[in-house]
Amino acid sequence: MRIPAGQAVATPVTRVDFYILGDDSDAQAADTIACRLAGKAFGLGHAVYLHAASVEHAQRLDQLLWTFQQGSFVPHVAAQGWQPPVDGLPTPVLLGYDEPPEAEPWDLLINTAGSVPLFFSRYARVAELVPGESAARQLGRERYQFYRERGYELHTHKL
Repeated sequence: MRIPAGQAVATPVTRVDFYILGDDSDAQAADTIACRLAGKAFGLGHAVYLHAASVEHAQRLDQLLWTFQQGSFVPHVAAQGWQPPVDGLPTPVLLGYDEPPEAEPWDLLINTAGSVPLFFSRYARVAELVPGESAARQLGRERYQFYRERGYELHTHKL
C-alpha cells in the first residue's frame, strides 16, 4: 500500500511504565511484583511476555509464578519453542530470556532483565521494574533515559 505524500500514518506508540520499588527492596521483590503484574494482566485478557535476564532467572520466575501468592496460579509456559494455541484457549503468560515468538500480537512486556530488550517496541505497553538496590536504580535510570530520549510515553509508579 502506498501512502500519499504529506499524509500522516498513525502508528501505535509503546507506553512504558516504571515501577519504582521501595529503598529496601531487592531483585526478589521485583520478581514478585512482576508475577503480580503478569497475573493481573492475564486475568484481564492481555497477552503477556515476562522477560528474564537469563535461563536461570527464567527458571526462578517459573517457580515464583506457582508460589508468589497463596491459592493463585498464573498459567505460563516457556517461550522457547512455544506455538500459538489452536483450540481457542487463552494464551498463557510467556516466560523467556530471549526474543519471544512473533506469532502473536503481544500486549504487555514485563521486563525484569535490567536492560532494554531490542524487541520492546512490538508491545503496546512495557513494564519496567526498578528495585531499591543502588546498582538496580542506576540501571533503571539508564533505561528511563533510553526511552525518554526516543520519545516514548513514560509513566512512573512508586510502590
